[in-house]
Amino acid sequence: MRLKDKNVIVTGASSGIGRAIAVKFAAEGAHVVAADVRTDPREGGTSTVDAIREAGGSVEFAHLDVSKWDQFDAVVSDLVAAKGRLDVIVNNAAISPNTDLLETSEEVWDQAMAINLKGVFFGCKRAVQQMLEQEPVAEARGRIVNISSQHGMISSPGNFAYGVSKAGVVYMTRQVASDYAKRGIVCNAVAPGKILTGKPGAAASEEALAYSHARTPMPRLGVPNDIANAALFLASDEATYITGENLMVDGGWMAS
Repeated sequence: MRLKDKNVIVTGASSGIGRAIAVKFAAEGAHVVAADVRTDPREGGTSTVDAIREAGGSVEFAHLDVSKWDQFDAVVSDLVAAKGRLDVIVNNAAISPNTDLLETSEEVWDQAMAINLKGVFFGCKRAVQQMLEQEPVAEARGRIVNISSQHGMISSPGNFAYGVSKAGVVYMTRQVASDYAKRGIVCNAVAPGKILTGKPGAAASEEALAYSHARTPMPRLGVPNDIANAALFLASDEATYITGENLMVDGGWMAS
Protein backbone atom coordinates (compact mmCIF):
# COMPACT_ATOMS: atom_id res chain seq x y z
CA MET A 1 0.00 0.00 0.00
CA ARG A 2 2.70 2.45 -1.03
CA LEU A 3 0.15 4.96 -2.29
CA LYS A 4 -2.43 4.58 0.46
CA ASP A 5 -4.88 7.52 0.46
CA LYS A 6 -3.00 9.30 -2.36
CA ASN A 7 -5.01 11.02 -5.09
CA VAL A 8 -3.63 10.30 -8.54
CA ILE A 9 -4.39 11.28 -12.13
CA VAL A 10 -3.16 9.00 -14.92
CA THR A 11 -3.57 10.25 -18.49
CA GLY A 12 -4.03 7.79 -21.33
CA ALA A 13 -5.23 5.37 -18.66
CA SER A 14 -7.54 3.22 -20.77
CA SER A 15 -4.92 1.25 -22.68
CA GLY A 16 -1.43 -0.21 -22.57
CA ILE A 17 1.08 1.35 -20.19
CA GLY A 18 -1.41 3.86 -18.79
CA ARG A 19 -3.85 1.10 -17.95
CA ALA A 20 -1.16 -0.91 -16.17
CA ILE A 21 -0.10 2.14 -14.16
CA ALA A 22 -3.67 2.96 -13.12
CA VAL A 23 -4.37 -0.63 -12.05
CA LYS A 24 -1.07 -0.90 -10.17
CA PHE A 25 -1.53 2.43 -8.37
CA ALA A 26 -5.08 1.52 -7.30
CA ALA A 27 -3.83 -1.81 -5.96
CA GLU A 28 -1.31 0.15 -3.90
CA GLY A 29 -4.07 2.16 -2.23
CA ALA A 30 -4.44 5.24 -4.45
CA HIS A 31 -7.67 6.85 -5.55
CA VAL A 32 -7.15 6.95 -9.31
CA VAL A 33 -8.64 9.28 -11.88
CA ALA A 34 -8.35 7.30 -15.10
CA ALA A 35 -8.26 10.08 -17.70
CA ASP A 36 -8.60 9.35 -21.41
CA VAL A 37 -10.61 10.14 -24.54
CA ARG A 38 -12.01 6.59 -24.55
CA THR A 39 -12.92 3.91 -22.01
CA ASP A 40 -12.26 0.70 -23.96
CA PRO A 41 -8.66 -0.60 -24.13
CA ARG A 42 -7.09 -0.45 -27.57
CA GLU A 43 -5.71 -3.93 -26.99
CA GLY A 44 -9.12 -5.26 -25.94
CA GLY A 45 -10.27 -6.70 -22.66
CA THR A 46 -11.79 -5.27 -19.48
CA SER A 47 -11.84 -1.51 -19.09
CA THR A 48 -9.46 0.09 -16.62
CA VAL A 49 -12.31 1.30 -14.41
CA ASP A 50 -13.96 -2.14 -14.31
CA ALA A 51 -10.66 -3.90 -13.63
CA ILE A 52 -9.91 -1.62 -10.67
CA ARG A 53 -13.40 -1.82 -9.22
CA GLU A 54 -13.51 -5.60 -9.55
CA ALA A 55 -10.30 -5.72 -7.51
CA GLY A 56 -11.80 -3.50 -4.84
CA GLY A 57 -9.90 -0.34 -5.77
CA SER A 58 -10.99 3.30 -5.86
CA VAL A 59 -11.31 4.82 -9.33
CA GLU A 60 -13.24 7.26 -11.45
CA PHE A 61 -13.12 7.91 -15.18
CA ALA A 62 -12.59 11.41 -16.54
CA HIS A 63 -12.89 12.27 -20.21
CA LEU A 64 -9.73 14.18 -21.09
CA ASP A 65 -8.18 15.38 -24.32
CA VAL A 66 -4.75 16.32 -22.97
CA SER A 67 -4.27 18.90 -25.72
CA LYS A 68 -7.14 21.00 -24.29
CA TRP A 69 -6.22 23.21 -21.32
CA ASP A 70 -9.80 23.73 -20.18
CA GLN A 71 -10.35 19.97 -19.97
CA PHE A 72 -7.13 19.44 -18.02
CA ASP A 73 -8.01 22.28 -15.68
CA ALA A 74 -11.44 20.77 -15.05
CA VAL A 75 -10.11 17.28 -14.29
CA VAL A 76 -7.65 18.59 -11.70
CA SER A 77 -10.16 21.03 -10.20
CA ASP A 78 -12.84 18.34 -9.89
CA LEU A 79 -10.44 15.97 -8.14
CA VAL A 80 -9.28 18.61 -5.68
CA ALA A 81 -12.86 19.69 -4.97
CA ALA A 82 -13.79 16.09 -4.15
CA LYS A 83 -10.63 14.84 -2.44
CA GLY A 84 -8.78 17.94 -1.25
CA ARG A 85 -5.46 17.56 -3.06
CA LEU A 86 -3.55 16.11 -6.02
CA ASP A 87 -0.67 13.95 -4.82
CA VAL A 88 0.56 12.44 -8.10
CA ILE A 89 0.04 12.97 -11.81
CA VAL A 90 1.31 10.53 -14.43
CA ASN A 91 1.53 12.17 -17.86
CA ASN A 92 1.34 9.11 -20.06
CA ALA A 93 -1.00 9.90 -22.98
CA ALA A 94 0.79 9.78 -26.34
CA ILE A 95 0.41 8.80 -29.97
CA SER A 96 2.92 7.30 -32.39
CA PRO A 97 2.46 8.46 -36.01
CA ASN A 98 5.16 6.14 -37.42
CA THR A 99 6.20 8.46 -40.24
CA ASP A 100 9.70 9.54 -41.21
CA LEU A 101 10.68 13.17 -41.84
CA LEU A 102 9.50 13.34 -45.46
CA GLU A 103 6.26 11.48 -44.71
CA THR A 104 5.41 13.70 -41.76
CA SER A 105 2.80 16.23 -42.83
CA GLU A 106 2.13 19.42 -40.93
CA GLU A 107 -1.10 17.87 -39.66
CA VAL A 108 0.67 14.76 -38.36
CA TRP A 109 3.38 16.90 -36.73
CA ASP A 110 0.85 19.18 -35.05
CA GLN A 111 -1.18 16.26 -33.70
CA ALA A 112 1.88 14.51 -32.27
CA MET A 113 3.11 17.68 -30.61
CA ALA A 114 -0.34 18.54 -29.29
CA ILE A 115 -0.76 15.22 -27.49
CA ASN A 116 2.78 14.06 -26.73
CA LEU A 117 4.35 17.40 -25.81
CA LYS A 118 1.69 20.03 -25.19
CA GLY A 119 -0.30 17.45 -23.24
CA VAL A 120 2.64 16.89 -20.89
CA PHE A 121 3.21 20.64 -20.65
CA PHE A 122 -0.43 21.14 -19.63
CA GLY A 123 -0.21 18.24 -17.16
CA CYS A 124 2.94 19.57 -15.53
CA LYS A 125 1.67 23.15 -15.42
CA ARG A 126 -1.73 22.36 -13.92
CA ALA A 127 -0.21 19.93 -11.42
CA VAL A 128 2.38 22.45 -10.29
CA GLN A 129 -0.30 25.12 -9.90
CA GLN A 130 -2.23 22.86 -7.55
CA MET A 131 0.71 21.34 -5.71
CA LEU A 132 2.13 24.73 -4.75
CA GLU A 133 -1.08 25.33 -2.79
CA GLN A 134 -0.71 22.10 -0.78
CA GLU A 135 1.19 21.30 2.38
CA PRO A 136 4.13 18.90 1.96
CA VAL A 137 3.74 15.23 2.82
CA ALA A 138 6.98 13.28 3.32
CA GLU A 139 9.01 16.23 1.94
CA ALA A 140 6.90 16.61 -1.21
CA ARG A 141 3.94 18.80 -2.05
CA GLY A 142 3.32 16.49 -4.97
CA ARG A 143 4.96 14.21 -7.51
CA ILE A 144 4.95 14.31 -11.30
CA VAL A 145 5.85 11.23 -13.33
CA ASN A 146 6.19 11.74 -17.08
CA ILE A 147 6.38 8.83 -19.51
CA SER A 148 9.15 9.57 -21.99
CA SER A 149 10.93 6.98 -24.16
CA GLN A 150 14.35 5.65 -24.99
CA HIS A 151 13.70 7.45 -28.28
CA GLY A 152 13.89 10.72 -26.42
CA MET A 153 17.66 10.16 -26.29
CA ILE A 154 18.36 8.29 -29.53
CA SER A 155 16.78 8.34 -32.97
CA SER A 156 13.38 6.76 -33.48
CA PRO A 157 13.60 4.94 -36.83
CA GLY A 158 10.78 5.99 -39.14
CA ASN A 159 9.00 7.88 -36.35
CA PHE A 160 10.26 11.45 -36.56
CA ALA A 161 7.61 13.45 -34.70
CA TYR A 162 7.35 10.87 -31.94
CA GLY A 163 11.08 10.97 -31.21
CA VAL A 164 11.20 14.76 -31.20
CA SER A 165 8.21 14.97 -28.86
CA LYS A 166 9.69 12.47 -26.42
CA ALA A 167 13.00 14.35 -26.39
CA GLY A 168 10.95 17.37 -25.34
CA VAL A 169 9.40 15.39 -22.49
CA VAL A 170 12.88 14.49 -21.18
CA TYR A 171 13.91 18.14 -21.22
CA MET A 172 10.65 19.31 -19.67
CA THR A 173 11.06 16.83 -16.82
CA ARG A 174 14.49 18.23 -15.95
CA GLN A 175 13.33 21.84 -16.23
CA VAL A 176 10.30 21.36 -13.97
CA ALA A 177 12.37 19.41 -11.47
CA SER A 178 15.04 22.10 -11.33
CA ASP A 179 12.62 25.02 -11.13
CA TYR A 180 10.39 23.63 -8.37
CA ALA A 181 12.56 21.35 -6.23
CA LYS A 182 13.05 23.98 -3.55
CA ARG A 183 9.28 24.36 -3.29
CA GLY A 184 8.67 20.68 -2.67
CA ILE A 185 7.63 19.39 -6.08
CA VAL A 186 9.27 16.23 -7.39
CA CYS A 187 9.34 15.56 -11.13
CA ASN A 188 10.80 12.47 -12.79
CA ALA A 189 10.26 10.44 -15.95
CA VAL A 190 10.20 6.79 -16.93
CA ALA A 191 11.68 5.96 -20.35
CA PRO A 192 10.28 2.67 -21.68
CA GLY A 193 12.14 0.50 -24.12
CA LYS A 194 10.18 -1.84 -26.36
CA ILE A 195 6.96 -2.65 -24.51
CA LEU A 196 4.50 -5.28 -25.73
CA THR A 197 1.13 -3.68 -25.06
CA GLY A 198 -0.97 -5.88 -27.29
CA LYS A 199 -1.98 -2.95 -29.51
CA PRO A 200 -2.02 -3.68 -33.25
CA GLY A 201 -0.09 -1.60 -35.75
CA ALA A 202 3.38 -1.02 -37.17
CA ALA A 203 5.06 -1.27 -33.76
CA ALA A 204 3.81 -4.84 -33.43
CA SER A 205 4.97 -5.98 -36.88
CA GLU A 206 7.33 -8.92 -37.26
CA GLU A 207 10.05 -6.59 -38.53
CA ALA A 208 9.69 -4.16 -35.62
CA LEU A 209 9.76 -6.95 -33.04
CA ALA A 210 12.83 -8.55 -34.62
CA TYR A 211 14.64 -5.18 -34.53
CA SER A 212 13.73 -4.69 -30.87
CA HIS A 213 14.85 -8.18 -29.88
CA ALA A 214 18.18 -7.58 -31.66
CA ARG A 215 18.71 -4.32 -29.76
CA THR A 216 17.63 -5.57 -26.31
CA PRO A 217 20.27 -7.44 -24.25
CA MET A 218 17.72 -9.06 -21.94
CA PRO A 219 16.09 -12.22 -23.33
CA ARG A 220 12.58 -10.75 -23.46
CA LEU A 221 10.87 -7.52 -24.41
CA GLY A 222 9.06 -5.38 -21.86
CA VAL A 223 5.45 -5.54 -20.71
CA PRO A 224 3.32 -2.69 -19.34
CA ASN A 225 3.75 -3.85 -15.76
CA ASP A 226 7.51 -3.24 -16.02
CA ILE A 227 6.78 0.45 -16.56
CA ALA A 228 4.06 0.50 -13.92
CA ASN A 229 6.53 -0.79 -11.32
CA ALA A 230 9.01 1.98 -12.12
CA ALA A 231 6.31 4.65 -12.11
CA LEU A 232 5.07 3.35 -8.75
CA PHE A 233 8.50 3.78 -7.20
CA LEU A 234 8.85 7.35 -8.48
CA ALA A 235 5.31 8.18 -7.33
CA SER A 236 5.87 6.80 -3.84
CA ASP A 237 7.51 8.29 -0.77
CA GLU A 238 10.27 5.68 -1.20
CA ALA A 239 11.77 7.79 -4.02
CA THR A 240 13.71 10.19 -1.82
CA TYR A 241 16.35 12.65 -3.04
CA ILE A 242 15.47 11.83 -6.65
CA THR A 243 14.21 14.47 -9.06
CA GLY A 244 14.84 15.35 -12.69
CA GLU A 245 15.71 11.74 -13.54
CA ASN A 246 14.77 9.89 -16.72
CA LEU A 247 14.66 6.28 -15.53
CA MET A 248 15.39 3.82 -18.32
CA VAL A 249 13.27 0.67 -18.26
CA ASP A 250 14.49 -0.88 -21.49
CA GLY A 251 16.06 -4.27 -20.86
CA GLY A 252 19.52 -2.77 -21.35
CA TRP A 253 18.83 -1.26 -24.80
CA MET A 254 20.56 2.03 -24.02
CA ALA A 255 23.47 0.27 -22.33
CA SER A 256 24.37 -1.76 -25.40
